[in-house]
Amino acid sequence: MTSPLLRPSPLLRLGTRGSKLALTQAGLVRDALAAAVPALSAPGAIEIVAIKTTGDAIQDRPLSEAGGKGLFVKEIEEALLARRIDAAVHSMKDMPTAQPPGLAIRAFLPREDARDVLIAGDVQRIADLRQGAIVGTSALRRRAQLLHRRPDLQIVNFRGNVETRLAKRAAGTVEATLLALAGLKRLGMAHVGTPVPEDEMLPAVGQGAVCIECRDDDARTRGWLAAIDHALTATCVAAEHAMLAVLDGSCRTPIAGHAVLTVDGSLHLRGLIVKPDGSEAIATERRGAAGDAEAMGRDAGHELKRRGGPVFLS
Repeated sequence: MTSPLLRPSPLLRLGTRGSKLALTQAGLVRDALAAAVPALSAPGAIEIVAIKTTGDAIQDRPLSEAGGKGLFVKEIEEALLARRIDAAVHSMKDMPTAQPPGLAIRAFLPREDARDVLIAGDVQRIADLRQGAIVGTSALRRRAQLLHRRPDLQIVNFRGNVETRLAKRAAGTVEATLLALAGLKRLGMAHVGTPVPEDEMLPAVGQGAVCIECRDDDARTRGWLAAIDHALTATCVAAEHAMLAVLDGSCRTPIAGHAVLTVDGSLHLRGLIVKPDGSEAIATERRGAAGDAEAMGRDAGHELKRRGGPVFLS
């Protein structure tokens, strides 16, 4: 048995949130790197470092009231800039549209199913929830789309990790909630609810995608990450984030967007903005060459912004 004093230092330190899902996703990144990069295949070559973020600490109010998007990545990016970690593993839907100077997203894992899941006991469709049912969610995107379809629903703030929210719903705190199918799949819990069609609940920008961020000046880590980058996911997310950037999107604004590559290799982007009370929704679509992903996203964003006007999302 190797003495702790003789154990070699890791070659790569991956920073992540400390939730079970975040650690699972970091484990997927570690395994992908170990399989693709011979230098990282030895036991102990990659260390996963859990970091508590502001978003994890705030449980008593919606994140939109506490500063919006970026609250799940701020401390992790600070550790990256301070060189306490070499790369950071994030859920892409938590990422702001721009990274701090000196940092960049360098790789994506293959994207999981981006849909949301309705968890409501025997009820499998939003339309079948009882009149006035209490639904728990902290996401303005989900709240706005729910109220757009079902203005009778009572939407309450519902924070916590996956296990906490499932336990609260099972205890009767709310009658229903929605979670991302991707996270449930990664935790082996896809059976707990029913996927919601995108026509009823368009996903968050980046939902289902795991990204890896590193320092621009770290050529070694950049090279390792390039070995696992899933280009198709990167292309789709680029279209979504370009749209989001035009809309100046954050957790304070109900914006949804999802891009997919079709069987003929073209890109199909859907975008949506909704008034927070659900009273109005504006949707758009784009289809075109995958190489034009960012241009398509920007164009879709400008259309939504023009059609919504300056006060739509305020």
